[in-house]
Amino acid sequence: MAAPLSPPRLLPSGDSAITVEFSRNIDDDANRRVLALDRAIAGSPVTGVTETVPTYRSLLVHYDPVQIGFAELGEQLLALAQRPIPSAAKTRRWRIPVVYGGEHGIDLEDVAKALDTTPDDIVARHVAGDYRVAMIGFTPGWSYLSGLAPSLQMPRRQNPRLLTPAGTISIGGVQTGVQCLAGPSGWHLLGQTAVRTYHLHREPTFLLEPGDHITFTPVDAKTFKEQDRAAEAGEFVAELMAS
Repeated sequence: MAAPLSPPRLLPSGDSAITVEFSRNIDDDANRRVLALDRAIAGSPVTGVTETVPTYRSLLVHYDPVQIGFAELGEQLLALAQRPIPSAAKTRRWRIPVVYGGEHGIDLEDVAKALDTTPDDIVARHVAGDYRVAMIGFTPGWSYLSGLAPSLQMPRRQNPRLLTPAGTISIGGVQTGVQCLAGPSGWHLLGQTAVRTYHLHREPTFLLEPGDHITFTPVDAKTFKEQDRAAEAGEFVAELMAS
């Protein structure tokens, strides 16, 4: 018999939201519990719940305090959180093309120097990884991935950049990520992908979902330009692999 799951912490977030916290660290097991609770609420709607927002280690649950109170909702959430985590029936796996280095990955050489190796070795380590989408956030389509090899983990930049390109593939701390839109970042930029994880005029608008698995494959600059035109027209560019 499986050991009972430890109960999460319930933290009030204003007067109309509860944070259900499963861990204080970035942890895949905790993230699986976050996503399992999110699915449980979606499958068996709880009265008064208006929205859920999954993160790495907690689930933010918005509710209408006129319909349900903190204590009553907390009891229901704890009960749902104690359910055994169902095994995923099907896992989506995506292969995402990346052009590494040069103008597309301006930190690649510095990362290689900091880790006492070569840019080619950094690329080889990065594409060897099997990553998992832990959460989507910060800006539309920004996909935070767990599974970064310890040999690639390094502190974020001391001076974040105010603007980094759309499609940036970067590393920071114990994470790697896919940045869809241009925006600020303190991560190290290794490369760039043409894949739009968010595209307002495409169905689906968001390509990746928490729980999806990701691998990266290197492409040259010419291929990137061709893929970028296709992606702008609404093509996925990313390859959906058999699970």
